[in-house]
Amino acid sequence: MSYDTATKTDPESIIPEEYGGMWFLKDELETDHLGFSVLELEPGAEGKAHDESETGQEEIYYVVSGTVEVELEGETLALETDELVRLDPDERRKIFNRGDERAKLVLVGAPL
Repeated sequence: MSYDTATKTDPESIIPEEYGGMWFLKDELETDHLGFSVLELEPGAEGKAHDESETGQEEIYYVVSGTVEVELEGETLALETDELVRLDPDERRKIFNRGDERAKLVLVGAPL
């Protein structure tokens, strides 16, 4: 088959529902070189601080709805709906929803 389909909730969320949800869709889409995830954060919730220096994976965060802040070393980026950021693998990052509404992001990473 030359394509695969999935829905966000095919895999179980890796974070508790009260914080929002995060769904890794790589396996459902059977991607070999690309990671694809959906992250939803409730107001006051935050993601995990991490970098991808061990994997060499760069990431792009696209804000589908809401606003988030991405804390980097020495800088905080505020992103609103339809804004994106690309991050080098060695850039330590952490996402926060300090807004009043649920934020929804699409996260893409490559290479795997």
